Amino acid sequence: MAGRGGVVGSHWDGMVPPECAPNPSILRLSPQLRWEEAHEPLHNGIDSNRTCGVGPGMSFANALLRSGQFPVIGLVPCAVGGTRMADWAKGTDLYSDLVRRSRVALETGGRIGAVLWYQGESDTVRWADANEYARRMAMLVRNLRADLAMPHLLLIQVGLASGLGQYTEVVREAQKGIKLRNVRFVDAKGLPLEDGHLHLSTQAQVQLGHMLAQAYLNYGTSTL
Repeated sequence: MAGRGGVVGSHWDGMVPPECAPNPSILRLSPQLRWEEAHEPLHNGIDSNRTCGVGPGMSFANALLRSGQFPVIGLVPCAVGGTRMADWAKGTDLYSDLVRRSRVALETGGRIGAVLWYQGESDTVRWADANEYARRMAMLVRNLRADLAMPHLLLIQVGLASGLGQYTEVVREAQKGIKLRNVRFVDAKGLPLEDGHLHLSTQAQVQLGHMLAQAYLNYGTSTL
């Protein structure tokens, strides 16, 4: 979710597709908790220990703008690469930061339409993590809804396109099988990968952003 499109090793090629171009009507909540015009890499300063490139967020936001239904889009990047679902449990630093940033967005005039969740490659390495994925994911959704006082909060989950270990299909089945209201599934499987065969390519990230936007337009506006 943090975006590795165009990243080779520790270098981003700097190529920004037109679908990901900045727009004064697309904002992001900065690491300093201030609204600013968003641009690639969207997670720069958020996922600070890794090189960020193109992700799905900007193409998602531009697609929503083109729908004509939203005059301004606020993005609240929170992703950190290489994390397991256990790292996002309530009480962890990652979960606390996610809730804190979300609350700031609400307190400064925003309205949260959805959480976009693309994570899980690290959960494919150990059976214990893969086997616990569904339970941990469901708990994350329940905790977020409770802590943000948004019982109907939409979460759009992306099915893994790849994994680090042998349990990728176990995690994918867990992602597809979550039976909670207002949890939707968008499948990244089959989208082109970078040369390392783990992260999505730049164009795949653009396509995923469009898929997420369509899912939001289909389901999200009915939950607001």
